[in-house]
Amino acid sequence: MTDTSQPTAAGRCPVVHFDHNSEAHSADPAGSYKRLREEHPVAWSESHGGYWVLSGYQSVFEAARDDATFSSERNTHGGEGLSVVIPKTPMHFHIPIEIDPPEFRKWRKLVNPITAPAAVERMETMVVKYVTWFIDEIIEQGQCDMAEVIGVPSVVTVDWIGLDPKDWKRYAFAHRAALAEIPGTDNWQRAIEVEFPYINARTWEAIADRRANPTDDIISYFVQQEIDGRPLTDDEVFSIVDLLLAGGVATTASLVSNTVVWLYQNQDVRQRLIDDPSLIDKAIEEFLRYFSPTQALARTVTGDTEFLGCPMKEGDRVLLSWASANRDSAQFERPDEVDITRWPNRHTAFGIGVHRCAGSNLGRFMAKELLTQILTRMPDYVIDLEALEAYPHQGTNTGWQRIPATYTPGPRRLTEPVEL
Repeated sequence: MTDTSQPTAAGRCPVVHFDHNSEAHSADPAGSYKRLREEHPVAWSESHGGYWVLSGYQSVFEAARDDATFSSERNTHGGEGLSVVIPKTPMHFHIPIEIDPPEFRKWRKLVNPITAPAAVERMETMVVKYVTWFIDEIIEQGQCDMAEVIGVPSVVTVDWIGLDPKDWKRYAFAHRAALAEIPGTDNWQRAIEVEFPYINARTWEAIADRRANPTDDIISYFVQQEIDGRPLTDDEVFSIVDLLLAGGVATTASLVSNTVVWLYQNQDVRQRLIDDPSLIDKAIEEFLRYFSPTQALARTVTGDTEFLGCPMKEGDRVLLSWASANRDSAQFERPDEVDITRWPNRHTAFGIGVHRCAGSNLGRFMAKELLTQILTRMPDYVIDLEALEAYPHQGTNTGWQRIPATYTPGPRRLTEPVEL
């Protein structure tokens, strides 16, 4: 994998053969990062025009907290598009993830009230309703695709924001495909050319409507906010809402899909969680560490510097691998094993520093309700491992897009159906 016999014309060192977007990496992301991390926790890859890969806990931790050197702001280095992925994807500007301090803080202050623990607690009725309904829809059949059940984060996010929950599948498909499908394939093209134009149009329509007819949803909240003493523009509201959609739709589904498969493969742990539900909170933290739903995000170097012995230049693209940091033996004992009682658990699954995921509380809450109901209502589920279908591309999000399962049928819980 590694070739350090000569530093290349650009003077990079060490140079490695690595591509987190490759089929080889997607086949075994944890193993791919482990091989890289154990040789070079900071390394230069010549893929995608060249980028640094930070795979050790120390390197990721230090870079994520140094916004002055490792910028998240949208720029033209590495092409046009979303600045926090490599290669960049053709997505709308996202606030506040593509803004650096000090400007970042005033935007984050607008987001914090709607994602704080108290705000998430007020969403309990909605989350429980949708989880219960999704399982109600399949519980009497004794078989299902569990990936469909795990559509809950999408419909919750869409409804919470103030968009039509009947479109949840289109939002789920588009945002997952943008990061988990291989660029140029049919699904990726459908997302970019068909689904995003449709769902973006619905968002713009909703913003205009809430200007005239505010309700109690998230879009209504943002159209009434101010920044620097002036109202937010429609474009700024869209930029925030689109980021909330992208984060809410994809990451929790990734976590839960990985977890339900792993629990079937490790039925002693599954039974332990069934027998003692009090373990679920620490277990979710461990699954976050172990699976790292968002595998990595990118930064851009703001000026020539040396970082942990490596010469970096202004404009260099840098990949911070949360997933690899979460498997670093220098930070975690037995990092490649799941220990549902691991504590403390200083994982990086939600990022580090000022850009740490604002939706972490909601993500945890949805994951807990989903896993709790699955383990309670479908405790003997059996997954057809040979029919599993993984995300084609696992460089940004890992997970399963098809999880065929059977189980003992059970009763519905809701007395009134949910209309979707």
